[in-house]
Amino acid sequence: MSRRTVRTICALALALIAAACSRPGPGGSGEVRAAIENLRETGLARERAYAFLERITSAGPRLTGSAQAAAAVEVTRQIMEELGFERVHTEPVEVGHWVRGDVERAVLAAPPSGTAVPLAVCALGGSVGTPAAGLTAPVIEVRSLDEVASLGEAVKGRIVFYNRPMDRRTPEPFAAYGAAADQRVGGASAAARQGAVAVLVRSLTFRTDRYPHTGMLRYDPGAPRIPAAAVSTSDADLLSALLKKEQEVSVTLRLDCRDEGRVVSANVVGELTGSERPDEIVLVGGHLDSWDLGTGAHDDAAGCAAALEAVALLKDIGARPRRTVRAVLFMDEEFGGTGGRAYAASALRAGERHLVAAESDRGGFVPVGLAVGGREAGARTRVAAYADLLRPLGVSFIVPGGGGVDVAPLIQGGAVPAAVMVNAQPYFDVHHSALDVASSVHPRELELQAVILAALAHILAQEGI
Repeated sequence: MSRRTVRTICALALALIAAACSRPGPGGSGEVRAAIENLRETGLARERAYAFLERITSAGPRLTGSAQAAAAVEVTRQIMEELGFERVHTEPVEVGHWVRGDVERAVLAAPPSGTAVPLAVCALGGSVGTPAAGLTAPVIEVRSLDEVASLGEAVKGRIVFYNRPMDRRTPEPFAAYGAAADQRVGGASAAARQGAVAVLVRSLTFRTDRYPHTGMLRYDPGAPRIPAAAVSTSDADLLSALLKKEQEVSVTLRLDCRDEGRVVSANVVGELTGSERPDEIVLVGGHLDSWDLGTGAHDDAAGCAAALEAVALLKDIGARPRRTVRAVLFMDEEFGGTGGRAYAASALRAGERHLVAAESDRGGFVPVGLAVGGREAGARTRVAAYADLLRPLGVSFIVPGGGGVDVAPLIQGGAVPAAVMVNAQPYFDVHHSALDVASSVHPRELELQAVILAALAHILAQEGI
């Protein structure tokens, strides 16, 4: 080997060494990096978030205004006290009290065969009931609210059957849900304006089974209020096939659901008070209320449990960030978001500035990423400096986004939205159905979500936005 070749190799080696030395190392502060490592080790060793979820769901289905919802308020207040949270309290929220009742029955008869077949149905949230003896009417199948309007008189005196599935071609399940939800939310009033006597709505799930999925409807003040029920996807397919074979198919529907007016419930609040700027708040939370077919484990006891565990983990590792990290468990997300609005409008918010509002309401599934902020990239950049520590927990991306129904008023007021993003593909298998129970949540997946949420909160509470 010539001297010139040796000199060239040496020069290249020195250049590579210089480049390696100049390459930036892990970002962020050493204190925060150590805290994240500590959060990971402490959280994953115990998987305590699942125990919180079990205590919340043990109260039962937490429909707003129910005794079970009131019990969940007390249970979570006790959990915060036991964990040593600071400034633990409840804040009043006025909510509606709709009751499902004891009767949810639908039977179809298809002349001339005369075969009576029961359908798996459930009342939609907020629906009026049928007459005590039920109602019987011929069924007309539609795919959209526009189709109902175009049919006009052909709808009069009939039960309108909305049978537009969630679009399986849409990769993002929440987008597929949103594109199909109009028939559940507004279908009853659209049909009533044309003279329909009731509606059946295909359940919003990708799965084909006999579990109906409930959810809120909204009545138009200018239209009659008619009974509305979700029908399982399996029975929706059955009904649709029968309508194609028979000239006329009738259904007898009985519901004894009812509205019992307004009652007072509560949000539950507790925090780790900031050491330097206590009035600047990084909020983590979920909604405490649920639908009443299951026990609302994914929707949203999981989000509440993750928020409780996030603040508890910070306290356990001895963290005292500069700004306050506050857990808020909101009441009444499912029936219109009164808890979020009451929290934002409370006189207790005087003098407070909410920097970040992170709501967990996508289920207790395995984390895949983080959504932080919108056009303003400051908070996202601060979090991204710790991406190497978050990646082993499942955070494969950090993108703009976040938010939720309950924190929307805070975000409108200037708070940065944030959320732990999870694998949502199985979410609508259980969403608003009897399948949404604690056994459908994996303890480790939920704990990973809580650890990431704790890390996110600590970064932004310590460094600001």
